[in-house]
Amino acid sequence: MSDLNGRIRSALEASGAAHEIIDCDPALADTADFCAHYGYSPDISANAILVRTKTGEEKYALCVVLATTRLNVNHTVRKKFPARKVSFASAEETRAHTGMEIGGVTPVATPPDLPIWVDAAVMKCDRIVLGGGGRDTKIIVDPAYFETVPAAEVVEELALPIPS
Repeated sequence: MSDLNGRIRSALEASGAAHEIIDCDPALADTADFCAHYGYSPDISANAILVRTKTGEEKYALCVVLATTRLNVNHTVRKKFPARKVSFASAEETRAHTGMEIGGVTPVATPPDLPIWVDAAVMKCDRIVLGGGGRDTKIIVDPAYFETVPAAEVVEELALPIPS
């Protein structure tokens, strides 16, 4: 077990939140592929997306939004930093700030100085599916987990429904 896997398991156990770690085929780690293959609903699948400022002081935050929504990056995220311009972090920046690969990024066991912004809709789910830290695992967890994480903050309208 890697150091990251150990930190993730320890953080989940310490939170007291109901959780399960499941294996998945790394080729099916992207949310749509994972849900289609393993039979999970996108309504309970959440994506962890690293965002950054493009102007002013360099800042990063990890946003957690349901797969049925899109991150409100140009409004809510921009105001939350605050910054004139914000963008999605690159795969390299994501790796550098989280230690994780795209397709496996999880808000569990991230560096304590990395803010975690959780869309309010995530908290309304009975359980959510998150990345597991690598492309070969997923985590099913009670969203109450975020109530135990000092760096986590629930944010209204962090994400918007994807138009049909």
